[in-house]
Amino acid sequence: MEALFELLFKYRPTLFERGSLGLGVSWPVLVGLLVLAALLTPTLLRYSRARGKADGRDRVLLTGLRVALLGILVLSLCRPVLVLSTVVPQQSFVGVLVDDSLSMRIADDDGRARSEFVRATFGDPDSPLLEALEARFKLRYLRFAESAERVAGVDSLLFAGQLTDLATALARARQELSTVPLAGLVVVGDGADNTDGALTEVLVALRAAGVPVYAVGLGRERFERDLEVSRVEAPRAVLEDTTLVADVRLTHRGLAGERVQLVVEDGGRVVHTEDVELPVLGEIGVRVHATASEPGPRVFTFRVVPLEGEQVVENNRRDVLVRVVDREEKILYFEGEPRFEAKFLRRAVDGDDNLRVVTLLRTSENKFYRVGVDDAEELADGFPRTREELYRYRGLILGSIEASFFTGDQLRMIGDFVSERGGGLLMLGGRHSFSEGGYARTPVADALPVVLGEAEEVEPKRFFASVDVELTPFGRTHGITQLGATEAESAERWGALPPLSIVNPVSRAKPGAATLLTGTVDGQDTPQVVLAYQRYGSGKALAFTVQDSWQWQMNAEIPLDDTTHEGLWQQLLRWLVSDVPGPVRVMPSEDRVSPGRAVELRVEVRDEAFVRLNDAQVVAVVVDPAGHEREYPVEWSVERDGEYTTRFSTAAPGFYEARVEATRHGEPLGSATTWIEAAPLTTEYFGAERRTELLERVVDETGGRFYTEETVADLPEDLSYTESGSTVKERKELWNMPVLFLAALALACTEWGYRKWRALA
Repeated sequence: MEALFELLFKYRPTLFERGSLGLGVSWPVLVGLLVLAALLTPTLLRYSRARGKADGRDRVLLTGLRVALLGILVLSLCRPVLVLSTVVPQQSFVGVLVDDSLSMRIADDDGRARSEFVRATFGDPDSPLLEALEARFKLRYLRFAESAERVAGVDSLLFAGQLTDLATALARARQELSTVPLAGLVVVGDGADNTDGALTEVLVALRAAGVPVYAVGLGRERFERDLEVSRVEAPRAVLEDTTLVADVRLTHRGLAGERVQLVVEDGGRVVHTEDVELPVLGEIGVRVHATASEPGPRVFTFRVVPLEGEQVVENNRRDVLVRVVDREEKILYFEGEPRFEAKFLRRAVDGDDNLRVVTLLRTSENKFYRVGVDDAEELADGFPRTREELYRYRGLILGSIEASFFTGDQLRMIGDFVSERGGGLLMLGGRHSFSEGGYARTPVADALPVVLGEAEEVEPKRFFASVDVELTPFGRTHGITQLGATEAESAERWGALPPLSIVNPVSRAKPGAATLLTGTVDGQDTPQVVLAYQRYGSGKALAFTVQDSWQWQMNAEIPLDDTTHEGLWQQLLRWLVSDVPGPVRVMPSEDRVSPGRAVELRVEVRDEAFVRLNDAQVVAVVVDPAGHEREYPVEWSVERDGEYTTRFSTAAPGFYEARVEATRHGEPLGSATTWIEAAPLTTEYFGAERRTELLERVVDETGGRFYTEETVADLPEDLSYTESGSTVKERKELWNMPVLFLAALALACTEWGYRKWRALA
């Protein structure tokens, strides 16, 4: 279409977009033409009144054709022109920004890498495009990847950058060339931008400065055959020997129906394999399980064995840093009456060095039996009465204890334990639990994942039922409910477990909750919710509505060496306290970076009651891979209460340990540790198809133009007609446009043909 437009109107559409129309005749000539038109008006009127064979319709049509023909002739005599601003040769500069990242090595153009086009077009002295640019402009080259810098030419580029920061590149180019007459910037790349650079602000600044950006997009917009591990969602920290549950998202192009093997590795050791059939829609999610068995920072690799004909194989794997913690998590279990559930729950986790259940058992009114306390003072007065005392625990289990036992402040404290402290709450089934315990319309009910009604509304008499516990579809894949090496084995094991009893009819989970286990109750259409959870504020809450899970240990059908009961409770409690923060919490901006890149540490500091503090003294000690320590002051961010930040730079590859300690008035508040791995990244190979939409946004918001390899030859001419840099006004004649001649010829032929058809000649 553009070629046809240029054939008819002499010039390309871009020139008409940038220029303004005018007339090339002087005022006296223009006045004379107007007088001539006025003198011809009576003649035309007389012509329209002429009689003969022509009727009124014929006269109107023929008059219109001659007036149009006369208008074209008058317009041509007025010598219309297109007025453009054009740069003065060799007086303006152009910044050429070339993507120097790894994605430019992708060979998606019939085996030719994107970088080869860059070298041939912008690096070869015999390149017609380069000759045309150098004839009109002074060129300044910049390479960009995770940073941007001036270079002498594209010959010095290595195309090895591990990230692309387009915003920083544009800002640096504008700053670098701010003292010279700048005609525009040319961005050559695939449009990748995988950092958090403030692109919008940079584009606004370029627009305000009148600097247009021209983009040359390289690579294919859509691969023909490619498979990508597009996303992996896994916890950042887990307890040692915990089953790690990760959600892996696979995206493909042109591989529907193919079977691939997904492999999970821990430090190079294969810990899980799974066959996956790729769907027609191009995306599939896979939930995988692996055991985190060694403490410390661990790199888990999720990879797919490459298929024949894939255009990019580097995006078939993702590495995820997981912190495996070897520490004891303290959980408070408050039981309102002696029962087997408490005894067997404690027995189930006795062999787990990472779980410690402190039991508070009410034996009679205001008398309690304590098991697992640190000293004689712990829980001496029964259930904690202050937030400081309760918040020492990371998890809270409520057994068969009625809500009326607690004060109003204690009930609110339990709700805040989940929402503000970020702890894990678990309520067990029992005759004084859930609605039967009077928890409806309390802060505890707000946190629970199930809907509670008033006890008298739920059941006028005491409820009791036996249920066969069944997995929900979501429960088949969740880490809590995995009882076998595979999902199929786990489901088979669940189906063989004996029934349990419930005394709390709970049939509805809240809209945002996830149900893992259900049970069928005779006479009820709605299944019983057996195990469900929901996120609530900063923490999570679970409901386990059965009252005798110990039957899965002591039932006659269960073999003596069966570990189902122990395994379930260990998995459930480990998940309950997973990622529960302490008073001091440290979060890196990235847990895997390329060597040499800076990392920001964000630290949250709270007191024992988990109130955010702005007057703490915080210090970070970073240990590099060689064991050298360096201390960094951590300053309050001002933007948020209790948030402090600092930055440090990586150098050599390896793990960097960041230990943060906080004090207040000389008293310690707590400490936290995190790890960051500096290693070569493959980020550039993900989403590596040409991002035309982003490049078009850049040019649209700055007044430039987008090109492909096929249309880039127009770049020198388009750059010449700009209002930036050193420019002069240029007038291009339009009176001799082919479209005017063709229009005049068409009008004359139309009149002649019409006369012949109507026999008026």
